[in-house]
Amino acid sequence: MKIQKNPKKPLIYYILVSVMVVMVLNAFVFPLIMEQKVSQVDYGTFLKQIEQGKVDSVEIQDNQIGYTVLDGSGREKVYVTGKMDDPDLVNRLYDANVKFTKVVPKEASPFLKFILAWILPLVIFIAVGQFLMRKMAGKMGGGANAMTFGKSKAKVYVEAQTGKTFADVAGQEEAKEALQEIVDFLHNPKKYQEIGANIPKGALLVGPPGTGKTLLAKAVAGESKVPFFSISGSEFVEMFVGMGAARVRDLFKQAQEKAPCIVFIDEIDTIGKSRTSGGPSGNDEREQTLNQLLTEMDGFDADKGVVILAATNRPETLDKALLRPGRFDRRVPVELPDLLGREQVLKVHAQKVKMADDVDFNAIARATSGASGADLANMINEGALRAVKMGRKEVNQSDLEESVEVVLAGYQRKNSVISMKDKLTISYHEIGHALVAAKQSHSAPVHKITIIPRTSGALGYTMQVEEGEKVLMSKEEALDKITTFMGGRAAEEVIFNRVTSGASNDIEQATKIARSMVTRFGMSEEFDMMALETVNNPYLGGDTSLLVSSETAAKIDDEVLKIIKTCHQKAIQILEDNKPKLHELTKYLLEKETITGEEFMTILEAKESN
Repeated sequence: MKIQKNPKKPLIYYILVSVMVVMVLNAFVFPLIMEQKVSQVDYGTFLKQIEQGKVDSVEIQDNQIGYTVLDGSGREKVYVTGKMDDPDLVNRLYDANVKFTKVVPKEASPFLKFILAWILPLVIFIAVGQFLMRKMAGKMGGGANAMTFGKSKAKVYVEAQTGKTFADVAGQEEAKEALQEIVDFLHNPKKYQEIGANIPKGALLVGPPGTGKTLLAKAVAGESKVPFFSISGSEFVEMFVGMGAARVRDLFKQAQEKAPCIVFIDEIDTIGKSRTSGGPSGNDEREQTLNQLLTEMDGFDADKGVVILAATNRPETLDKALLRPGRFDRRVPVELPDLLGREQVLKVHAQKVKMADDVDFNAIARATSGASGADLANMINEGALRAVKMGRKEVNQSDLEESVEVVLAGYQRKNSVISMKDKLTISYHEIGHALVAAKQSHSAPVHKITIIPRTSGALGYTMQVEEGEKVLMSKEEALDKITTFMGGRAAEEVIFNRVTSGASNDIEQATKIARSMVTRFGMSEEFDMMALETVNNPYLGGDTSLLVSSETAAKIDDEVLKIIKTCHQKAIQILEDNKPKLHELTKYLLEKETITGEEFMTILEAKESN
């Protein structure tokens, strides 16, 4: 994968640095090194060495005398002594047959003085300034210096080097089919041009986090074998007004130079929010960036082969001008995978892991309803980590089943200390869920029951797994779900005649379903099919807001409470009718701590047959 790098510095930059280093060495370092080899002596010692014939050569300077002496091995030693008023010195040197000379000092070159006094400080000042500017630019999101603030920070992946194709994307067949036309156009644009068809300028990938929107964009580029520009929406937004718009211009300029190519803007809602929802400010940096993006998308010809892909989790917040025909013409949903899709995703990610032959991906897929592609990839990795921890060379079914629970409920808290009284309460609570579910005709089969606490805060849980994929939920199924959630608290009431805080999550989940039945699903006789609530953000949490008056809201609360009370009483009645089975199953769970759905049903049915 090749990424476009910052341009190299000019040659003159390195030349100036080299000259400065040499000058510093000549001016300061080398003289210090030379000085370390020179010994200083008094004038009398100098005269005595002349008389002894040890002095080889002498240099007479204005303020000192330098001379060399040959030692016994013939090596030279350099000495320096102060200059004295000695008229006979020349005669002494001549009589001793010593080579001597007088050094006339030369004035330093005016050019060298100019360089040392003006050029060198200026170069140092510029170098320090460049360093500080680079540091400031890095903290503010800029480039190497102030002149690169307007440059696009898009990563450019050249031909076919995204490393991804449609074979790497599983569980998104409809999205791949919608994007296949773009790939075909980039391969064969003439057949579209001959018939007069215009390829969409842009395609917007929308869906929950972790479903593979970015992966799909890279796969389109990999299939098309064209350059791929990748940038996040947040990289356009800067603290300097106008920098985001400048980067948009630079990005599209680069894209047109490399056409045909694909430009991918991730999290486009960062810069593409509706201009009417931003308050009174109508000329801020974000809006200027959006306006420039709209202008650039109108200004280029799609026939040249520049295709814009964008991804977002919040399509409802995007500006209407961004979604009109001629800009992002096509909206491609990238939803959570269904049962078949989850199984395919698991198999794709399992290709890189050593798996046992008996692994049942369909069973794992059924146990992970609502999981995204990223969640499934994490489950495969967690399974591999557990296999290594257990000392195995390959991943088996138990590793994957445990990894599902790790992702959904957290790791086991094996060292958690729970009193026997609380442990008994938790056991009755979980068996209450399972028993109520088993005694209803519209509940999913029980898959596993455990009272081992998890790091998510759960003290135990009952896992139910549907036999197949369900896309609709009937009123009877919704009521049975609520009743099952009520089963834990109902068991505490039936056995201990008291309640605990252990049902807090059950209450929350049951209330959500009951409220949805009234406000969104039209499952209430009181309100019939009246729309009472709307979902604001379906892909990020599903926050809702009421569409009714306060009086109607109070009636909604009464209706929700009525549903919850009815289901609560039903759960209590089921457990009262099956109290012996409740005791038997709880005793078994307390002993084993974790039991399978098969063990649960075997004990339940055996008890019934007696």
